[in-house]
Amino acid sequence: MAGINLSDAEKCYIVHGVQDDMRNDGRACEEYRSIELETGLIATTNGSSRLRLGNTELLTGIKVELGTPNPHFPNEGWVEFHVDCSPNASPSFQGRGGQNLSNNICNHLSRIYANKGVLDLSKLGILPFKYCWVVHVDVLILECGGNLFDSVSIAVKAALFNTGIPNIKIIAGDEGEAEIILPDDPLDSLSLDTAKCPVLVTVNKIGNRHIIDATEKEELCCNASIVLGVTKRGLITGMRKIGHGSLDPESISEMVETGKSTGQKIHQALNKLLTLEKGMLKDGEKSSYFEL
Repeated sequence: MAGINLSDAEKCYIVHGVQDDMRNDGRACEEYRSIELETGLIATTNGSSRLRLGNTELLTGIKVELGTPNPHFPNEGWVEFHVDCSPNASPSFQGRGGQNLSNNICNHLSRIYANKGVLDLSKLGILPFKYCWVVHVDVLILECGGNLFDSVSIAVKAALFNTGIPNIKIIAGDEGEAEIILPDDPLDSLSLDTAKCPVLVTVNKIGNRHIIDATEKEELCCNASIVLGVTKRGLITGMRKIGHGSLDPESISEMVETGKSTGQKIHQALNKLLTLEKGMLKDGEKSSYFEL
């Protein structure tokens, strides 16, 4: 990552701290930072969230619009992802760095959400072969402080939970054509079932140990990392290695188990918060913290 530079002494300090299960911010190797999460804050979207994890801050907005179904899936809608890695968020995003990272994150999200068991895309269908809902998920990275994959996936799930699909009416039109009537009340909407949506968990190998929720400086000391898509039941929906270092089979097995348990803890804390979200909005509260 070209945004910050670490001296050999700083890298040595971080690596040796990880070996002793004491990271430079005082956390243990498998300890996550607290997350600040806010939903329903952008009135011009169908759903939104703002997430802050350490120095990483994201803003996610979701817009739902009418589209034409994929001919291979005429009864379904679809979800599209876009991640904006602005150079203002990190110097490492300048040039091709930001675009490459954006593509990697979007590919991960598209892969884990492509599973038919994640979202019921038939709920986005309107008229076979003619009309469907297209869900556009736009993530803006405001500040980068490490662990982007995890942060983006949590923010996306929260924004999808907050999303309302307009409760339309379909009436017969002239010459057999159907007419779609949108509701006048923006609150007249249907919610998406996000219970099966996975989150991404990044497990980083530093020296002979692995850590979760790495800071930007810790990521510079990683030999290699694996990114897992994990459901609330601990099922792995996708896995990918990143980084140029090698991982032995024993390390991979241990990192997968850590990723699974961490993913389940994230789901448990996030789902508990989201179930209270509507009541919080009614009381005028829009932000809350959760810890693993």
